[in-house]
Order: sequence, then C-alpha cells, then structure tokens
Amino acid sequence: MYILTADEMREMDRQTIKTFGLPGRVLMENAGRGAARAIFNTWPEIYSHRVAVIAGKGNNGGDGFVIARYLAQHGVDAAVYLLASRDRLRGDAAANFKHLETLGIPVTEMADDLTFSRCKEEIAGCHLIVDAILGTGLDSEVKGYFRDVIDFINQVAAPVFCVDIASGLHTETGQPCGICVKADATATFAFAKLGHMLLPGARYTGKLFIIDIGIPTHIVRAANPCHQLLTSGWIRSRLPVRDQQSHKGQTGHVLVAAGSTGKSGAAVMTATAAMRTGAGLVTLAVPESINTIVETRGLETMTHPLAEARGGILGKDSLEPIVSMLSDKACLALGPGMGTADTTRELVCALIEKSPVPVVADADGLNNLAGRLEVLKKKRAEIILTPHPGEMARLTETSSAEIQADRVRAARSFAEGHGVHLVLKGARTVIAHPDGRVFVNPTGNPGMASGGMGDVLTGMIAGFTAQGVAADAACHLGVYLQGAAADLLAKKRGPVGYMAGDVMNYLPETFGAIDSGAFTDMAHDCRPLL
Repeated sequence: MYILTADEMREMDRQTIKTFGLPGRVLMENAGRGAARAIFNTWPEIYSHRVAVIAGKGNNGGDGFVIARYLAQHGVDAAVYLLASRDRLRGDAAANFKHLETLGIPVTEMADDLTFSRCKEEIAGCHLIVDAILGTGLDSEVKGYFRDVIDFINQVAAPVFCVDIASGLHTETGQPCGICVKADATATFAFAKLGHMLLPGARYTGKLFIIDIGIPTHIVRAANPCHQLLTSGWIRSRLPVRDQQSHKGQTGHVLVAAGSTGKSGAAVMTATAAMRTGAGLVTLAVPESINTIVETRGLETMTHPLAEARGGILGKDSLEPIVSMLSDKACLALGPGMGTADTTRELVCALIEKSPVPVVADADGLNNLAGRLEVLKKKRAEIILTPHPGEMARLTETSSAEIQADRVRAARSFAEGHGVHLVLKGARTVIAHPDGRVFVNPTGNPGMASGGMGDVLTGMIAGFTAQGVAADAACHLGVYLQGAAADLLAKKRGPVGYMAGDVMNYLPETFGAIDSGAFTDMAHDCRPLL
C-alpha cells in the first residue's frame, strides 16, 4: 500500500490536472464529498447536530468549504469559521467559498484574536469540529494565532475530524510541528501519507479514511512512489512455498556467529528463531567455553566451538574457520552477544568484507561496525543491518533524538549511501533499501519492549534469506511476522509479560493466520472510500 510524501501527492495532482485534464475543482469536489461521507460514516447521528468547520485560506480550507456544503445539503447545521478575510482566498478555494454564500451557509471571518475570542463559546458548543486549517504543506513550527486556535481545538470536548492531515502534523516525519490537532478521525486524499503511518503521527490521526479523488492509475505508476506500508496481503504473497518433497537440505542452512561468556542466550535465540522461520539447518558458531551450554539449550541446532580470545569471546583468530564454514551455508547471522573487544571488532569487520553469503548483522555486529563503515563498500554479498535507534545513532555518530525526529530520512540516507538493507527498529519499524525504497511496518505493540526481541528478528531474517527469499523481502517478512506474532500473543495472553521466546515459539501459528487471511493489520481499515 503506497504512502506518499507531500511532494509526491502534489505532483500527482499536477499531472492529473495538466496531462489528464481533470480540473482541480473536480479533485476538490471529490475530496470534500468523500470526506463528508466519512463524517456520516463515523458519526451517523450528526444529522441532528451542529458542526463547526474551521478553515484556512488555502486548498485545505477549500476542501472544508466543500465538506460544509455537503453537510448542509443533508440537513446538518454546519457553520464555517474562516481564519482569514475572504478577500485572501484564491483559485478553487475561492470558487467553493462562493457556493457557501449562495446556499446561505453561515460564515464567520475569524481572522484575528479578537474575533476568535468572541467565537470560542459558539465553537465549543458544537458537536463536531472539522479541522481544515493547514493541510500537508506545513514544514515549519506552528506559531502565533494558528497555534492558539489548535490549542483551543484540542481543549474542546467535541470530537475532531481532520481534512487530509491533522493541522500541525508534519507530512513526512509524523512529528508535531510544535503543536498539532489531535483527531478522532481523518480523511486523506488518494493515498495515506507518511505522517499518518509513522509515530507519533498515527496517534494524532485517529481512524483514517482514504478518499479516492480520481487520480488515474497510469499517473500513479509514472510517479513511482518509493514508500509503502507493509500489509498482510503483501506478506502472504512473499512467504516461501515448499514443494511436497522438500527436505532440510533444500530449505537453507544458516550459520550464526554469536555469543560470549554471559551472553549465550542471545546466540541460542538467534539460531532457534532461524529454525522457527523455516530454515532447514542452523549451525551455531560460538566460543568453545560456552559450547556445552548452547548445545543443551538449542536441541535442534548444530554447534561449532571456536577457539576464543581472553574473556570468552570470539576474535580475529576465528575468521578463517568461520569463512571456511560459510562455503556451504546460505546466510550468516552475525553479532548477538559477541561483545565489543578490539579483536571481536576486527573479526566482525572482516566477516562483513569477506562473507560470500548474505549477512544479517545486529547488536554487537552493529556496534563493532561503528567508526568502520568503509568496510561496507568492500562487501562481497548483500548486507542487512538491524539497528535500534541507539545503535543507529552510534553508526551515524548522531543522537537517538536526531534519528527519531526523522526515521525515514535517517534509514533511507544510510541504506542508499552504504548500499545496504537497513531495518530501523522501533514502533513502526522502517525498512530502507539501497535503491531508495522504504517500507513502514504496521505490526507490533509495546509489549515487545523486552530483551531478546532483536535476537529473534536477526534469526528470522537470516532464516528467510537462507530459504532463498530476496534480501529485501526477507526483511519485510521478518519484521512484519515478528510484530504479527506479538500482536496475536497480546490478544491471547495480555498486553505485556510475554517474552521474546514466546514470540518466537508462536511463529507457526502466525504463519497459519497470515496464510489463511485470518490476521488483519491497521491497513485493513485504511481502504479507499469511493
């Protein structure tokens, strides 16, 4: 499911008007009519109540004028509060404003604080507020009068319906621009926007309606949007399908290089998750001092003890044995629980450079890369990195706050710049690819804030890669299915208290739910409203 930036949406609008010949007023009419239908869908009792449409002077306000007209024509007591003088209206917005006057729909020019203060009580008494103030073009902090209006809207008891996007919400980052309207529902046009899907933007959006306004399919294809939301249908179509005569030698062999004294669990969970994902064989290469431990904890996996450096860690002396083992493997999972000693750092960087098979690096596999990113340019095979925001900050020598402020940009910039697949973990995980494509994952919940989840994801992505799934799709499958398993567990057991091992062990049931169509995600409710 495509999710657009403001620029992509503007270009599609422009091409629809210029090359297809569908006038802007028709697009605005379709948008306003669809949004009004979404209001009736959400609040069927609104026919007997009063609605305040608070509108800006741009096209977002023009959409609001159309909404007010359709509400009034269906008997709703609708009134428009314009945050400008009417002589500042232009183009399609001005044309639709004239229809309000013709139909006798009440309009108050609320262009300053004095008029606003006089209207507060009247607006507060309405049963629904329609936010048609700012739209998708905002890219700076909301200040002054508009900030006061938004603050007032958020204090009113009535529910709020936003037009296209909540006023004050950044379309690309999903971050409030200083302040943001908090909606109960939003109607957006043609496609959802990034800001609706990322957090915290999704919390300000409420229930999302996507209104089909008539953008032709060939224009969408020509625009080639580079952001998508993962959906259950997309995932179902990419699950590996096995022949009835398949055997373990045909379903992939993963090598996991991981673990150190005190951190054997991370290695075992990564290996077991690869098997839970469907890998036929998994070999776990660990420091010899913990080999007995991992042998007894991972019954289905094979182990290979390696000579260790001082302190029970893998070091540079393990390079040649690991490279030799990779000769008949399909994927290398690297990093969980390895530590960050200098000798381990040398090993990790050398494996990134020399591995003949795809590498999935997480945890200390990432920490040991920090400051040594030049090795990524020397890679022989595809590299998948799975950092959380803290690890991403170390890789990029920035801060977690900077990463979180624009997760999509941070992930895409790194993936394109270093030619890797990057999974930026967290709520609404962002997956970026070397070609600039970005996917947002809708599954998962706060109960996943528990140790070991990253180890499980590493094993899952490696397991799918070993089965012959392309690196990009392996990222999608691993991230989505882990979140889906956690969502199903949260419903079955409770919102918190389940652990990474529980998620891993619930994967077979999750595969079944996806395959049968029984599992639905947030995209299921974001269908176009004709």
